Amino acid sequence: MTQIKIIDALDRKILRALQRDSDEPIADLAARLGLSRSACSRRIARLAEIGVIERSVALLSQSKLGLGLTVFVTIKTNQHNAAWSRQFQSVVEQLPGVLEVHRLGGEIDYLLKAVVPDMPGYDALYQQLIKADLYDVSASFVMETMKHTTELPL
Repeated sequence: MTQIKIIDALDRKILRALQRDSDEPIADLAARLGLSRSACSRRIARLAEIGVIERSVALLSQSKLGLGLTVFVTIKTNQHNAAWSRQFQSVVEQLPGVLEVHRLGGEIDYLLKAVVPDMPGYDALYQQLIKADLYDVSASFVMETMKHTTELPL
């Protein structure tokens, strides 16, 4: 929480703008925010240095890359030990279609988000996943994405 205190309103404006378009030229961003180019650059560098900005990436078109099926996979395991956890992590890290893996509290142990070309692509992913000695695997397939953003609320 201490990092939040060192971020002021201007930093938040910069972060909002960078989340929308990190390719915007610094000169344009600075002008829009009423800053000099060097002051804006220094603030961005500081935000990266303190870890608020982790990295800048390109967001790709899932559909144009032939990855038309998004699937959420819920996993239950009856193995709650460090060795199994390491094995499971090793398996999911090697699956390029798996975008997110979350360990949960409650009835479900893990939630995965994956993208694959189609149903046979999901089956191939499933065959790789079950190498982790899972108790129960269930999948839900996205029919329509109603909201998708990478922007954190600031």
